[in-house]
This record gives sequence, C-alpha cells and structure tokens, in this order.
Amino acid sequence: MTETDISADTFVDDWNTWHALRDNTFREPLGWLSLTALHWLVDAYSTFPDLPGAWRADPDIVVITAELSDDLSVDGAAVDGSATITPVEGAPGIIVKHGPRLIEVIRRTGNVALRIHDSSAPALAQFSGIPTFTPRPEWVVEGVFTAFPQVRTVTTGAVVPGLEHHHDARGKISFEHDGTAYELIAFAGRDEGFHVLFTDATSGVSTYPAVRSLHVSTPTPGGGVVLDFNRASNLPCAFTDYATCPVAPAENRLPFAVDSGEKTPEGPTGRALI
Repeated sequence: MTETDISADTFVDDWNTWHALRDNTFREPLGWLSLTALHWLVDAYSTFPDLPGAWRADPDIVVITAELSDDLSVDGAAVDGSATITPVEGAPGIIVKHGPRLIEVIRRTGNVALRIHDSSAPALAQFSGIPTFTPRPEWVVEGVFTAFPQVRTVTTGAVVPGLEHHHDARGKISFEHDGTAYELIAFAGRDEGFHVLFTDATSGVSTYPAVRSLHVSTPTPGGGVVLDFNRASNLPCAFTDYATCPVAPAENRLPFAVDSGEKTPEGPTGRALI
C-alpha cells in the first residue's frame, strides 16, 4: 500500500472535522434517523394507521384523497378532496406535510412508497454518533483512474428485495494493497469526482454487510486519485430499515479487511444483517 505524504496533525484534524459533519448529518431533525415507516402503495386506495387520508399509485402519478381536517398539504396547498403528485424514478422524494411531520413520496424500480419523517422518532433521540475505526494515514491510498471509452450503466440490487439501482460508471480505479493490484468501478459523484460502493472482509463483521461508500475527488491530469478509506461511509440503510440503498456491485467486493472508516451503527439504529 502506498502512503501519501500527510502531516499527522493535519490528517487527524481534517478527519475529526469530517467525522463531526457526518454525525451532525444524522442528527438533523427530519433526516434519515427521523424515519418511522416505509409504506408501499398499490393501484387501489390504501390507508395506513399512522397516516391520514387514502393513497393510490398509478403508473405515473400518486393520488391522495383527504379531508381538510386531515392536515395534509402539498406545496403549501391543503389537500381538501384529492391531490395528484408525480414522483420521479430514483429522484429525491416529493414532500407532503402532515403537521410537523413530512411524508416523502418516492419512486423506486417503478414502485411508489411513502416514508414518514418525524422529529420525535426514537432512533433520532437515541443516536449517539457513528462508531468508527481509529483513523490511520496508511489507509490513505494512491490510485489511478482510467476512464471507460463511454459511460456504462451498472445495475445493482438494493437492500430492499426486488429493487434495482442504475449507476453511471465512469471508469476504474486501480490501486495496490500489500503488493497486490486491485480495481474498483467508479460511479459519477459530486463535484466532478467519483462515488465508489464497496464491501470488504469486515463487511457483516464490524461494518455494514451490504455496502460502504467512498467519495473520490477529481483525478489529476494523469489520472491520479486518492482513496482515503478512513472516510469509508455508511449509507442510510445502515441506520434505518426505511431506506432503499444500493448494494455494492460484484466487481467492488474487496477480499481483504478494510479496517478503516465507519463501523456498523450500534444499538437501536443499527440495521440487522441482510
């Protein structure tokens, strides 16, 4: 493994800042830990004990039927009779307000679901931070990105059986560990960088079994990139049963232990092995 030239003090300070931001993300009052339910809709009206109104999913739209006293609103307009919304496949959900709660309407693999966000959710109140391995500079690894001639679509499964995720694969990142060469498929990421979904020999032991995520910054002109496994992150599905996250592609299942980055969340917020 090739270690980059890092100041020890800067390395730890930067990692602590990153880790604090990660913890704060999951402390958001209506974020992932506020989820209390995931209800799948069908083409006939359904009602749910924790929601007012009746809900139906057609091929392209969702129809809500409710009375004014049900206190449902879409884009600031109260639902009094019926309202129609159009969730987009794979996109962030459309929000329906119910008093202080949010109902997120999502479309995944052609199916539509309602996710309920409640700032008084037990998981949010019980959250005490994300457990991690101790950060170590030796897990900051140099690699080389090689672009595919054209973007490929890579399909993976999801933590919810029957769902699929379709990713824009931009190329491969090659690197070495203990003298052996490995490759990871890199998907399109933020800030013109990449998003790597992977598992390793710690998956299902000390880390979440289905996937961890790694952000990789934009490569240098020669294709150089840095894989900082100290920042290997859990996806929301590690914290809640109401997420629909992808699993790692078969090509990104590393045979060695990456004992670095985030571990499986502890206590009530930790999702069971799948």
